[in-house]
Amino acid sequence: MLRIALADDHAIVRAGYRRLIELESDMTIVAEFADADATYAGLYALDGALDVLVLDLAMPGRSGLDLLRRTTLRWPALHVLVFSMHDAPALVHQALAAGAAGYVTKSSEPALLVDALRRVARGQQALSPDVAPDAAGVPCDGAPHLRLGARELDVLRLLLDGCPLPEIAQRLHLSPKTVANHQSAIRAKLGVSSAVELLRYARRHGLLVD
Repeated sequence: MLRIALADDHAIVRAGYRRLIELESDMTIVAEFADADATYAGLYALDGALDVLVLDLAMPGRSGLDLLRRTTLRWPALHVLVFSMHDAPALVHQALAAGAAGYVTKSSEPALLVDALRRVARGQQALSPDVAPDAAGVPCDGAPHLRLGARELDVLRLLLDGCPLPEIAQRLHLSPKTVANHQSAIRAKLGVSSAVELLRYARRHGLLVD
């Protein structure tokens, strides 16, 4: 029996793919988590009694990429499948570099998620078709956004979603000053000086989510 944990801050999303997964006779859900810190603590409590973690990178608290790195370093035998609404090549590349065994977008067909769970449990990489072309061979020294840190990518994602700074601070459990500093650092690294230029950069590099 494949033992699976779900980490996603939306209860209705977790309920949906819990029902999907538990239709499979060889799979069972052993835990659910609603934020990054609870996920890390819960993995300790499970003490290795887990085969696959389905992880949404955009959760409250600790950076999703930071959580992914810490998880794969602490439990190298655990397979982590990222399940995200975001398909930006920079995020896909950094997730795979951080140790994710696969990356599936939430726009994928349900059967693809089930297949991806079986693939990563066998030690194979699983990618949904909309991210697979961008996942291979992306150089870390390429476009400027590929050099952003994990928390900077979190802030960038929310900026591109149109979130104001106070909302970003609340969602990421950061102070408004820290978020403002991240925004300044992002603009400096990307070579833009305004929100309009940031949007232009995002469009040019395919970072916007439809």
